Amino acid sequence: MPILHWLTRDEDTRTARNFSYRLLQEDLSHSGGDPDSGNMLIQGDNLDTLKALLPFYAGRVKCIYIDPPYNTRSAFQHYDDNLEHTQWLAMMWPRLELLRDLLAEDGSIWVSIDESEAHYLKVLMDEIFGRTSFIASNIWQKRYSRENREAIGDVHEYIFVYAKSLEKFKRTRNKVPLTDEQARIYKNPNGDPRGRWRGIPMTAQGYRPNQMYKIVAPGGATHIPPEGRCWSMIEPEFLKLKVAGRIYFGKDNNSQPNVIRYLTEVEGFTPWTWWPSSEVGHTDEAKKEIHCLFGRKDAFGTPKPERLIQRILHIATNPGDLVLDSFLGSGTTAAVAHKMRRRYIGIEMGEHAVTHCAPRLKKVIEGEQGGISESVNWQGGGGFRFYRLGPPVFDENGHVRGDIRFPTLAAHVWFSETNSPLKGKGKSPLLGLHDGRGYALLYNGILGDKRPDGGNVLTRSTLQIVREAVAKKAPSFHGPLTIYGEQSRLGPSSLARENIIFKQTPYDVKARR
Repeated sequence: MPILHWLTRDEDTRTARNFSYRLLQEDLSHSGGDPDSGNMLIQGDNLDTLKALLPFYAGRVKCIYIDPPYNTRSAFQHYDDNLEHTQWLAMMWPRLELLRDLLAEDGSIWVSIDESEAHYLKVLMDEIFGRTSFIASNIWQKRYSRENREAIGDVHEYIFVYAKSLEKFKRTRNKVPLTDEQARIYKNPNGDPRGRWRGIPMTAQGYRPNQMYKIVAPGGATHIPPEGRCWSMIEPEFLKLKVAGRIYFGKDNNSQPNVIRYLTEVEGFTPWTWWPSSEVGHTDEAKKEIHCLFGRKDAFGTPKPERLIQRILHIATNPGDLVLDSFLGSGTTAAVAHKMRRRYIGIEMGEHAVTHCAPRLKKVIEGEQGGISESVNWQGGGGFRFYRLGPPVFDENGHVRGDIRFPTLAAHVWFSETNSPLKGKGKSPLLGLHDGRGYALLYNGILGDKRPDGGNVLTRSTLQIVREAVAKKAPSFHGPLTIYGEQSRLGPSSLARENIIFKQTPYDVKARR
């Protein structure tokens, strides 16, 4: 039984599979810039929107960041933050399940939260993602001055991090660049033409016999490793570095040896869980960023600083990777992803998707210079498409609506059969091959023939077209086929002989359960 077995199963809870997908309809009046950039801003309930995205983006999102309502029992203008405790957990559960399904194999999810629900959220995410998928609980110092209103001042929040694969995340995540303060320790007292450097002690913990040799300094002093330690390398490696001028014996040439490490060689530091406001910003900085964008009157109440989101996206992604935020708020994640040249999908149900998010992204496109713009040399460009949730793909009986276009239905057919998103533009009746079976869809004139007995019907001629598409894609494939169509003119014996399972549209096209 799940740890959170006391959560009710009605309404949203644990029903992420029992649903009908919705269409996304573009609203050109709120879209901005280059329409082919691949960025999406969607206004609508994030539960329904995440369901709508599954057939197209399952397993494709590199980084998810969400900043859900913290359930602090406070009233905010732009979202409900006053849910009963079990209602809050019930709200989060199906959304986290859907986010897990959207996450790439090397992807990670980052969730901001405070003390109000942090410990319950940790158990909930352990249940959904698995305890072995937990990476870290980062502590963000949200205030730089003391908080004196409470018994103990609240100056931090948490950012939980989970990954589909710990090893893949560790292998692909980026290190954190040095701050100016950290770089100051690299100096060049001897005018080395290779630039600034620092000395790294040449010892390591433990005892290794081949790393216990004597070292004679240029000034004549003899050194052996301190008690309980050994040299950090074997003697031949030390001699190579010494010849290369990479060993430093202090100003007097008699000190214990240090390995010279140049600033240009430092890739950065392994991220750690302490995120001070001096490095990633604070709430006051975030409010000033919002005030510059919208003024004080229309400011969003609880924004995050751009530097905080920049740190997350720097660690978790590279340019061109896909970022998702399903609690977009004032649009900070989308704005930062845009400036960092990541692709993004932002979801926000409130009216501020129109009043805050879209205008903010248009300012970014125009070259807005607030937040992280200067540090990433942002000069403008790019674009996004604005969408609203449209009608369901399936009716109340789970059958496909008759006015759905081929690419949309193709994506849902493929996803329901393979549990993976459809690749390509959906311009062929052959959707693809998966686990030794081919899948094809005859629908909506895909073969250029909309007559009742034409391209939507499985006949000998349409089967030949499907076979030719299979031969073109995989000449050696002779496996079974599943073909969706309006009707089949081939009888059961012919279908069995051709190794075909026929499914009728719309009746056999089901939402995934």
